[in-house]
Amino acid sequence: MKTLTLGYSPCPNDTFIFRAMAEKKIDLPFALDILLADVEMLNRRAAQGALDISKISASAALNIMDRYWLLRAGGAMGRGCGPLVVSGHPAGIKDLRDATIATPGDMTTASLLLRIEGTHRGRRVPMQFDQIMPAVAAGEVDAGVIIHEGRWTYRAYGLHEVLDLGRWWEEETALPLPLGAIAVRRDLGGDLAGAVEEKIRESLSFSLKDRDGAWPYIERHAQEMSPEVIRLHIDAFVNEFSLDAGPEGEKAMKKLLEAACSLENRPFPQQDLFWS
Repeated sequence: MKTLTLGYSPCPNDTFIFRAMAEKKIDLPFALDILLADVEMLNRRAAQGALDISKISASAALNIMDRYWLLRAGGAMGRGCGPLVVSGHPAGIKDLRDATIATPGDMTTASLLLRIEGTHRGRRVPMQFDQIMPAVAAGEVDAGVIIHEGRWTYRAYGLHEVLDLGRWWEEETALPLPLGAIAVRRDLGGDLAGAVEEKIRESLSFSLKDRDGAWPYIERHAQEMSPEVIRLHIDAFVNEFSLDAGPEGEKAMKKLLEAACSLENRPFPQQDLFWS
């Protein structure tokens, strides 16, 4: 049986989706060597072609399209779940035009959205996502772009919302926001890519029917999140687009990547973005 390397984050939405695969609750036509890591690390590993299957930031797809297809199952996309810009005091985004803003990595969708929105012209400082709120609270940076559970916990650090980048995207495009996707190596072939997508969908469906059974695996990797925040995280980031991005999801992904190409003055790649 072929062994495939699989990378995803310890965030509850990812562990919810992949739990049945990780714990062998469903039959797989391949074995798995699993890496759990922060998404920025996964972005970099995928950019090196080091993983067969990987969760990536949606924005990172541009840099790996020559080696990877995107799958329509297992990603993170939706409405009302985008990154927030926060600061230590009430402010508008125009007040932060020249500020130093921490982001969860240069390759993340959060950082890309800040650039697409366009108001900020100051310095961006990449940090691991869980270090951003403490850094803003301590005054080490003027503001930060927060992701994951940060949208529910930033007030505990005495921080203030400046801009909901997800809401801004939805108002500008009338599309859901693509945050992350599952990428699979093209050289594995279409048959195996299709099998991976099918098993991710089956794994997610298993967790949707067995939420209580999935809980220990999710909680074990949840980095000291409270049960309430874990549930909020899953409810926000696991949705119909997780099962199938569909035509609207594909359109949203292409729109985001076209905006990134426009920022960088580069043509949109010619390869098919999704496994067909």
